[in-house]
Amino acid sequence: MGDRWHVEVDRSVCIGSAQCLHHAPDGFRLDSARQSHPVEPDTDASEQVLEAAESCPVEAIMITLVGSAEPVFPPED
Repeated sequence: MGDRWHVEVDRSVCIGSAQCLHHAPDGFRLDSARQSHPVEPDTDASEQVLEAAESCPVEAIMITLVGSAEPVFPPED
């Protein structure tokens, strides 16, 4: 069984660029205010979700491991 991730979007930072939808169209949605949110906050680890987080121009997407809350993205310094 693979890793499970908890995905969050900081809506106070999100600018609605929709880059997350471009990289992971099944993982994110924009609401009526053009704010992103994960379709499923707890999801299987996937390259598409990681690419979505990495492509966010304002780094509004945070990914942690379910259970331990260890950061996946952005990585700890």
